[in-house]
Amino acid sequence: MTDAVSVHRPETCFEGYTLLCESYEDPSANPDGTGKIHLVDMAGEPVHTWSVETALQSFCQLLPDGNLLYPTRDRSSIDEAGVRELTPDSEVVRHYHCRVDHDLSVLANDNLLVHTITDRMIPAIGPGLKRDPYLLEVTPDGELVWEWRGGDHFDDLEACLDADAWRYVRERIDEEYPFDWAHNNTAQVIPHNESYEAEVDRGVDHPRFAPGNVVFSYRSLDVIGVIDRETGDIVWAWGPGELDGQHLPHVLPNGNVLLFDNGTRRGYSRVLELDPLTETIEWAFTGSPTESFFSEYISGAQRLPNGNTLVCEGGSGHVFEVTPDGEVVWDFVSPFDEEASLGSVYRATRYPPEYVAPLLSAGE
Repeated sequence: MTDAVSVHRPETCFEGYTLLCESYEDPSANPDGTGKIHLVDMAGEPVHTWSVETALQSFCQLLPDGNLLYPTRDRSSIDEAGVRELTPDSEVVRHYHCRVDHDLSVLANDNLLVHTITDRMIPAIGPGLKRDPYLLEVTPDGELVWEWRGGDHFDDLEACLDADAWRYVRERIDEEYPFDWAHNNTAQVIPHNESYEAEVDRGVDHPRFAPGNVVFSYRSLDVIGVIDRETGDIVWAWGPGELDGQHLPHVLPNGNVLLFDNGTRRGYSRVLELDPLTETIEWAFTGSPTESFFSEYISGAQRLPNGNTLVCEGGSGHVFEVTPDGEVVWDFVSPFDEEASLGSVYRATRYPPEYVAPLLSAGE
């Protein structure tokens, strides 16, 4: 076990490999001019490393064939911005040029759902230029097949919130975020889940949590919500007064929503599992003392197949696995602090050994 791993309880962990990297605005300051993306084993040892020459947002996705998808950092130059697919040897085999921002998802048909940003006038939100969430779906060849703009559905958001929550939203926009009014950081597709089945059983004509709908996260407004994929309407929203700068809400197979609640103003972070039908918190993880667990920005959480949760406390590069009872059974702090990195880990993902096998066999 390396110095990076301080706790490892194999009998309780979900054994596998963890994908992570630190953020880079410009990796050219490193000795070899590249930034690094690492796949580490349970001992914290890198088993594979990719090298990139662009800015790097730190969210990556391993594909079944061993290739890797990564987005550039959202403040990277317009020329290099976009989503890239790398072979195990770090060769770029695909580049979709766009102002990618924070998140993307690979769909069942191999298309990409990408969150990007545009700057435009949106009078319904307020005077002046606005930075607007722009979701798009593209084929592997880069053909645009679906698009969605947050500013076009501002009225939907109001319809999903009560009067107090909507007043909170308006105050945040008017007083703190007149330009980057939403700061969406999530584009997650809903899988088959029990909430959807429950709504169907109740005879609801327009199920909010249907598979294929899209979960978003407006960090500026402390709001998470769901977009109906067919109509484009926002059909559910929640969060003002409860959330605080959250990241990566996504629907679990049981229909609940797992998310990292940063607590930017509160001063401590939480990982929450929310029942979206009743809007009650079913499970939460906090530090002890509470202030000991805190990342005011970035971060995320992943529910593992054994019921544990992998938590990325991004600001400090701290990744750990915790049981439902709150016991930490794997604890890792990123040692990959290169000269040009920002020293933070945006997100971490654990993969089972069988999923990683094609990548590891490619180097044999």
